[in-house]
Amino acid sequence: MDRPDPSSIPLTPGVYLYRDGRGRVIYVGKARVLRRRVLSYFRPEGLPVKTRAMLAHAERLDYLSTTTEKEALLLEASLIKKYRPHYNIVLRDDKQYALFRLDVKHPFPRLEIVRMARRDGARYFGPFTSALAARETWKLIHRAFGLRRCSDRAMRNRVRPCLYHHMGQCPAPCMGDASAAEYHLAVQRVRDILEGRADPLLRSLRAEMEAASEQLDFERAAILRDQLRAVERTVERQAAILPAGGDMDAIGLCEAEKGLGLGIVFVRGGAVTDGRAFFWPGLGFEDAPELLSSFLGQFYGTVVPPPRILVPWLPSELADEPADGCNEDRSGGDDAAIPPEDGGDEGFGGRAVLEQALAERRGGPVRVVAPQNTADNQLVDMAAANAREEARRRRGQDGGALLARVGAALSLPEAPGRIECVDVSHTGGRQTRVGMVVYVDGLPCRDEYRIYAMPDSADDYATLHAWVARRLESGPPWPDLLLIDGGRGQLAAVGRALAEAGEERLFPLAAIAKARDEEGHADRRAGNVADRIFVPGRANALPLREGSQELLFLQQVRDATHRFAIGRHRRARRGAALSGELMRLPGVGPATARLLWDRFGSVEAMAGASEEELRALPGVGRARAAALREKLRRLAGGSGG
Repeated sequence: MDRPDPSSIPLTPGVYLYRDGRGRVIYVGKARVLRRRVLSYFRPEGLPVKTRAMLAHAERLDYLSTTTEKEALLLEASLIKKYRPHYNIVLRDDKQYALFRLDVKHPFPRLEIVRMARRDGARYFGPFTSALAARETWKLIHRAFGLRRCSDRAMRNRVRPCLYHHMGQCPAPCMGDASAAEYHLAVQRVRDILEGRADPLLRSLRAEMEAASEQLDFERAAILRDQLRAVERTVERQAAILPAGGDMDAIGLCEAEKGLGLGIVFVRGGAVTDGRAFFWPGLGFEDAPELLSSFLGQFYGTVVPPPRILVPWLPSELADEPADGCNEDRSGGDDAAIPPEDGGDEGFGGRAVLEQALAERRGGPVRVVAPQNTADNQLVDMAAANAREEARRRRGQDGGALLARVGAALSLPEAPGRIECVDVSHTGGRQTRVGMVVYVDGLPCRDEYRIYAMPDSADDYATLHAWVARRLESGPPWPDLLLIDGGRGQLAAVGRALAEAGEERLFPLAAIAKARDEEGHADRRAGNVADRIFVPGRANALPLREGSQELLFLQQVRDATHRFAIGRHRRARRGAALSGELMRLPGVGPATARLLWDRFGSVEAMAGASEEELRALPGVGRARAAALREKLRRLAGGSGG
């Protein structure tokens, strides 16, 4: 790429994007002064190999100016997440972790599992990397302490206690049967558990249980015993680390043979509640400062930060003042190979800018600090141990080598880092859905799964042809391989649609088809490992060995897509069936059924609606609302609630 005209580059903070010949973003960076930073890439000598490789692939440079450095930091993290550029350090796992939400302002608070914290006055606890573990804890708490499970709307509209009340797991505040004092005592005990104050609660429960036994109140003693066991089971996985309590995240690094690992542990209420580990192949410890800065910018774009974030050390990018000779901050995604520029750029603002952005995300102050005592060092060591285990696990899986073999088997230009796979599902041409599953670096990226509702059709070829236009509208990131569940016909339909759109070479294609039995039909027997792989321009299937790791991996991706597509199709069929049942009710046609779905979202919510809420629908009067309410309650009972 030729050196750009300096006068064409703004002298403002902002973000710059390098694009390749196909228009794909291959690198995103930020700068306090765009002109100085961009021109530093075009020095006559001294550029690292990775930087020269990026410039060799780049053919266009775009700029996005911002008014402040903080805006540039946030915009860079957003663009890295969107485009996943090849030459950036990218956090592949950017899912939103599970949180507990407790609306303490409600007269009868409800404990629920959410994926995003909002500034709504509620208390949030977590994060939990395993949604399954979070749900098990949630169930345990409800069985022991009997908080309500129904939504606020269902609670307002309920006309009789729910099943959980009859099971002794809900005091039925919806019916006015719950004592506010006893309910809030249970809420406070749940808060004590989630905030890490389990020891005082355990002592209190044990004393109450013993007192109830002495008073021969064995029923209450049994309830307190169950609560005591529930608390012990909830906290037994938590390791006490900070006697004084407090919330923080601690980050540790570990250099492995083939890359760099990063671990993070979550400390809530003074106890380690969870942790996560990541691994970037091909990086060395010289990339660690850049990785730390990049990780903080990307990870806390989806996770609410705690008031204190502990890092093993403060790299120059996060120093309050830039180090001598380091005139450009590269935090939040600049590749470690990009050198500091020679000009007089005064740095990006360092830790203060990052902490300001994180504080806005949290709604309170956030500090990024290095270890200051023995407890801090212990936490960093624990996080580094998690990173070491992740590096060992990745070495055992050797996913990079497997993807390289897949790329070689399919004659791809490089190992497919991002694989998208699509499958069509319908029943007799009705409720047609195209499911798309995404694998990144050999692992499923469930947050990027997509379902496309297509026009009813029994023609899979036509559906895939139409789907291509929808996928192109969605935009990047583009896959390094689009895998199609089907044979040569499905492959040709997708290829033809791309060619008609003028994007024939946008991304490589392949199709995976079931093996054929003796009669020429698709062999769907369990355990069949003889599926066939087709690519454009080749009449016969690729000669992949049955049971090879490459073929098994592609089958795994295809099977995940098939399960996803058929699951969403069945959900659509169920919704259509319930809509049909709705339209059997007196005076309910397609328009009214649509209004009911849009207003309430489920048959249970419809059945719990009051006559006033039904009358609020256009065209529904008093008499019709009364009849409709009665019919909806019967329908809900007949469909299992």
